[in-house]
Amino acid sequence: MEAALAEELGEIAQQSTTMKVHNQVPGGVHCSGELIDSYRINLHSRIASRVLMRMAVTGYKTENDIYDLVLAQSWEDWFTYDHTIRVDVTAVKSPLKSLEFTTLKIKDAICDRFRDMYSKRPSVDTREPDMRIVGFLDAHQFIIYLDTSGEALFKRGWREETGDAPLRENLAAGLLRVAGWKPGMPLFDPMCGSGTILCEAAQMVQGVPPGARRRFAFEAFNDFDPAPWQEMKNAIKPNPLPSEPTIFGSDISGDMVAMTRHNLRAAGIMFDVPLKQIEAQEVKAPTEQPGIMLTNPPYGERIGVRGDSSLGEDELAKSFYSDFSGTLKQRFAGWTVYLFTADLGLPKMLRLKESRKTPFFNGALECRLFRFDMVAGFNRREAAKPKEA
Repeated sequence: MEAALAEELGEIAQQSTTMKVHNQVPGGVHCSGELIDSYRINLHSRIASRVLMRMAVTGYKTENDIYDLVLAQSWEDWFTYDHTIRVDVTAVKSPLKSLEFTTLKIKDAICDRFRDMYSKRPSVDTREPDMRIVGFLDAHQFIIYLDTSGEALFKRGWREETGDAPLRENLAAGLLRVAGWKPGMPLFDPMCGSGTILCEAAQMVQGVPPGARRRFAFEAFNDFDPAPWQEMKNAIKPNPLPSEPTIFGSDISGDMVAMTRHNLRAAGIMFDVPLKQIEAQEVKAPTEQPGIMLTNPPYGERIGVRGDSSLGEDELAKSFYSDFSGTLKQRFAGWTVYLFTADLGLPKMLRLKESRKTPFFNGALECRLFRFDMVAGFNRREAAKPKEA
C-alpha cells in the first residue's frame, strides 16, 4: 500500500506549509515536517499503520554500535522514567544473529541513560506501553524511531464487534483508494461481514477523520501542547449528509448484518446505509447508476455458512462462484467489480478475465485485489449462448 499511502500523504500535506512527502520504501513512506505534522498524519491518515519519528541513524557492525547510538539520544526530552516503554525491532538482511538480543540492547541503552541521569529507569510494558521505540536494521544501517501513534492506527476507536476474519480498517481504506472509489460514487459490498469497508467509506462520505475518536502517544510527550492539537480537531468540518444512499451492503448472515449496523453506529455514521440479509448470488444492483462493487469474498469454511454440507469445500466454492459470476454478468452491467482474496485462482472459478490484479498482504497472507470490468452487453451475450442440454 506504499503508493496509496504516498498519494494520501500528499493530500494531507496540502493542509501544511512544512510537511513534505519523500520516497516510498518497502513497507512505508518517508516524509518530513514539524512535530505538529505528525499530529496531522495521525488524525487524517486512513492507510498508515503508525507514524514513526526518526531519532537517529548509523552504520553498524555489532550490537554495541546500536547500544551506543541509542544511549546517546535525549530520550528524557520526550518522556520520563515514569512512562512505560516497549521496544520492537524489524530487520531485512541484517547480519546480526539475534533480534531478541538487539531488542534487549536497545531497551538497556534507554534504561541506562535514565539511570545515569536520574538513578531511576522506565519499566517495560509490552501490552499497553506509554511509549513505543522501534528499531529497523538492514544489511548496513540501523535506524531508531519513537512512535508518535501509540496503538496501531487501524484501531480507530469504534470497533467493538468483528466477524471471524475481519479486514483491518487501514487495509479496507487502502482497497477503496486503489479501487478508485470516491464519496458520491455508488459502492456495494455484497459480502460485507462486520462492515469494515462500509464503515471506512461512510466515514469518508461524512468527513469524519479516522483518528477523531482516539488518543495518541504524542499526547503523552513531555512538551505536548494541547492547544494546536485541539485547534486541529476543532477545524474538522463534517460534510453535508447525503440525501440519497450511495453506500450499500449485504451478507448471507443476519448476525453479520446486525453487526455491521452496530459498527456503523459506533463509527458515528449519521446517515442511512441500506443493508440486506441475502445470499451474494441473489443480489441485484442497488442503484441504476453503475458504481463500484468492492468485497472480500469468503473462502473455505465461510462459504458453507448455509451451503449443502454434503458437498466438499472445493465443490461448494465452485458452485458458489459459478452462480455469483452469472449474477455479475446479468445484473451488474457497467459496474467495476473488485474482489479481494487470498485465493489466486478466483478468476478461473468465476470464468472471468481480470482487467487488473494488485498484490497485497493481509498480515502474512499474500492476497490479490482482482478488478473485473462488467461491460454492458455481457448479459445479452450470455442470453444468446446456446443452452447446454
